[in-house]
Amino acid sequence: MAKMTTAQSTGETPAGPAPDYLPFHPAPSRPGFRPPQGAVDAHCHVFGPVAKFNFSPARKYTPVDAPAEQLFALRDHLGFARNVIVQATCHGTDNTAMLDAIARSNGCARGVAVVEKDAPGAVLAQLHDGGVRGVRFNFLKRLVGDAPKDDYIRIAARAAEMGWHIVVYFESDELADLAPFISSLPGTIVIDHMGRPDAANGLSDPGFDRVRALLDSDDRFWVKASCPERLTVAGPPYTDVVPFGRKLVEDYPDRVLWGTDWPHPNMRSHMPDDGALVDMIPQIAPTAELQHKLLVDNPMRLYWPEERGND
Repeated sequence: MAKMTTAQSTGETPAGPAPDYLPFHPAPSRPGFRPPQGAVDAHCHVFGPVAKFNFSPARKYTPVDAPAEQLFALRDHLGFARNVIVQATCHGTDNTAMLDAIARSNGCARGVAVVEKDAPGAVLAQLHDGGVRGVRFNFLKRLVGDAPKDDYIRIAARAAEMGWHIVVYFESDELADLAPFISSLPGTIVIDHMGRPDAANGLSDPGFDRVRALLDSDDRFWVKASCPERLTVAGPPYTDVVPFGRKLVEDYPDRVLWGTDWPHPNMRSHMPDDGALVDMIPQIAPTAELQHKLLVDNPMRLYWPEERGND
């Protein structure tokens, strides 16, 4: 991997406010599991560098710099071919850092944006031309307060016009109230991070049942079998989260995605080893066929439909 700078390894930023969560792993292991050719890390981020790309003044956390070149070095180190870069709340609706990373990826990255409800059509066209294929709606109160549902309705309609999908991020215990609203949104809807079930309850978790009910109700719903480090109660190696990911992969093999969530924003308890996360993939997708669907077929269908069959 590319050598990490002092600022990256210590969690300091060269300018601006200090970060308030853990820096990403300085030397992730090389995974023993080899992803299939053309594998996609379908959920990751870029942050800054702050000297070039400002963070939102309304953000609820301050990240460390996590620039495109570090992300692409990690991609190669882990054995992946492509990235889907998801806009996080710390950059707000300024998608410039993400677009810059996509432009520097040689066609190997696509994006999920956060946009203003009244963004001009020219801005949406610029995002699409820059590689954006989805828009993210965040319902986590600790990150956005009360979600602006009226704004989301307007944005969803415009996203549908662009042919984009919608990514939704919520706590599963809030899904009973959110499900009618989420179900009313148009087009394909991707649920982030397994819907954040309570791992302490095992597969009988009521929130997980609600997530599965959404997936069962309509094949427009997809889900990311990702982020065991955020969901675990037991801690590494996250064996308590494996049954959730495996259940989703086996029951919805054509509608699951996987991603590292690098650089793991807002983590305060520990920082995962991305190589170890990759080595969990065979535990949730135990066959070569399921692995190929999870890592290649499904993300290519959603983000690079024009290239399906070429990888």
